[in-house]
Amino acid sequence: MKKIIVSCLLLIVLVLSACSGGESDKKETASKESKPKMITYEAETGPVKVPADPKRVVVLQSFAGNVMALDVNLVGVDSWSKMNPRFAKQLKNAKEVSDENLEKIIELNPDLIIGLSTTKNIDKLKEIAPTVTYTYGKADYLTQHIEIGKLLNKEKEAQAWVDDFKKRAHSAGKDIKAKIGEDTTISVIENFDKQLYVFGDNWGRGTEILYQEMKLKMPEKVKKMALKDGYYALSLEVLPEFSGDYVVLSKNSDTDHSFQETDTYKNIPAVKNNRLFEVNAKEFYFNDPITLEFQLDYFVQHFLGKQ
Repeated sequence: MKKIIVSCLLLIVLVLSACSGGESDKKETASKESKPKMITYEAETGPVKVPADPKRVVVLQSFAGNVMALDVNLVGVDSWSKMNPRFAKQLKNAKEVSDENLEKIIELNPDLIIGLSTTKNIDKLKEIAPTVTYTYGKADYLTQHIEIGKLLNKEKEAQAWVDDFKKRAHSAGKDIKAKIGEDTTISVIENFDKQLYVFGDNWGRGTEILYQEMKLKMPEKVKKMALKDGYYALSLEVLPEFSGDYVVLSKNSDTDHSFQETDTYKNIPAVKNNRLFEVNAKEFYFNDPITLEFQLDYFVQHFLGKQ
C-alpha cells in the first residue's frame, strides 16, 4: 500500500512539473512572438520599415563606426571604413562594397542598408533591403549617432554614450585650457593627394572634440575660410597664416608630404616650438564613437601628458 501511495505522489509531482514547464514554454514562446520583427523608422525621406533586430547591415558611407559602437553586425562597408586601422579587427569578416556594385551587395543578403543622401542607385538598393540615407551635416555628429541608435532600435544605448562622452570631453577641455591658455589657438591640417587642407569644426579629424566640445579656439583665418564649408584648400605659401599655436597634422603616409621639408613649414611657430601633433589620417577621418574615443584619449595624452 505504501509503495502505491508513493508512486501516486511521484506521478502527481511529475504531472504538475510538466504542466508548469508547459506553461513556462508557452510564456517564453508568447514573449518571443510579441517582440516586433519590424519597426517603423522616421527617415529624412519618410517612414521606413526596418528590422527591429538587424543582423546583416551594409553601410555604404560614413556610419560604420556608429553601427559597430552599438554592437550590430556589419557584413559590408565602404572602402574608407575598410582601410581604417581602428576598425580592422571588427571588420575582419565584412566585405568592401560600393553603391555601384549592386551584385556584391545582393550576395551579402543584407537586412538593412545605410548610406548618405548622395548614395547612387538608392531605388535599386531599396529593392535589395530596407534602405535609410542621411544628409551629411544635417544633424550634428552626436545627434547623428542617436539617430542611428533609433534606426537600429538602440536609442537608449546611443543616448547614454553621448551623455557620458560630452561630460568627459568638456572636462578634458577645461583641463587643457587651464594648461595652454584660454586664447591659445589650434589648427587641424591635412595633406591629401598633393593638396593641403585646413578644417572647421565639423569635418572629422578631431575637429568636433577640439572646437565643439572642448571649446578651444581656431585661428581667425581658419574661422573665416573653413568654418562655413567645413574645410578649405590652401597652398604651402599661405600655410603659416592658417597655423595656430598648436597644429594637429592629419597625415596620409601614402601621399606626398615633401612640404614638411620646406623652410616655410619648418618655420611655422607650432613646428619650431614642438607643438605639432602628427596623427594617422586614416584613424582620424571619422566622428563616430569608436573614432571619437580614440581622438579624445589622444588629445588628453598629448595636451596633458596623461596616459
